[in-house]
Amino acid sequence: MTASLAVRPVPDLPYRIDEPTVPRVPLVFSSPHSGSDYPAEFVAGARLDPVSLRRSEDAFVDELFDAAPGHGAPLIRALFPRAYVDVNREAWELDPAMFDGPLPEYVNVTSPRVGAGLGTVARVVSSGAEIYRDKLSFDATRARIETLYMPYHAALEALVADATARQGRCLLVDCHSMPSVGGPMDRDPGRRRLDFVLGDCFGAACAPVVTQTAEAVLKKMGYAVGRNDPYAGGFITRHYGVPRRGRHALQIEINRQLYMDETAIARAPGFQTLRANLAKLVAELARLAPSLPGART
Repeated sequence: MTASLAVRPVPDLPYRIDEPTVPRVPLVFSSPHSGSDYPAEFVAGARLDPVSLRRSEDAFVDELFDAAPGHGAPLIRALFPRAYVDVNREAWELDPAMFDGPLPEYVNVTSPRVGAGLGTVARVVSSGAEIYRDKLSFDATRARIETLYMPYHAALEALVADATARQGRCLLVDCHSMPSVGGPMDRDPGRRRLDFVLGDCFGAACAPVVTQTAEAVLKKMGYAVGRNDPYAGGFITRHYGVPRRGRHALQIEINRQLYMDETAIARAPGFQTLRANLAKLVAELARLAPSLPGART
């Protein structure tokens, strides 16, 4: 079976929010990298085949966490692909080598993500292969960021702010997946990875009980779980995880081998088992969230 790619315009609203179906708890789930609507002009301008473009997706992660609304937590998911715009970066992390002219002074051209080719608009996919045939226009890139990145973060901020205003605290769970073996662009090339990696920015993004609870639940299910290596948390975790303001954030990375065929980019037989187990994790976090520390004055 060969992976396919959906070539279609990104909808006017570049994200989808599944609202709670029971009373709200101060908990939000975000799936920023599971989008799979590939604009035709992006595909046409890429030097890579559809399978290679899709390697950067956290495919099906939004489905794995779709129990969230049934436990009182909204689930927001990006509809556009990470290879087109990555919302788990600062708004303006861009590689000047990608562009046909100079970039404005406000653009961050020196971050480690830019150096690796994985800025807000990536130069490469996770294998290290170059995405584009030609140089990009900054005006067109700015339009991508303004119409996709900015609305996603505005919606995510609104969800977190609403939960915090209602109950004095909020836990944001940022949901991702990782290749089963570290790639050439990663900090752990060639290393076989654990089932889950929990990223809390080395304790800075959430109360310790959040990471402890998630780790204990997953280990009880028999999974191998690590913390902060090789992923400690991206921009979303760092930006929204401010415990002193009552905002807690935890990044969850799932080994793709648990639920998908990484070559065909298709759900594997383990998908439904993992989905059911993650529903149990969602339930535990929903019970925990109302008791987390609130804003400190």
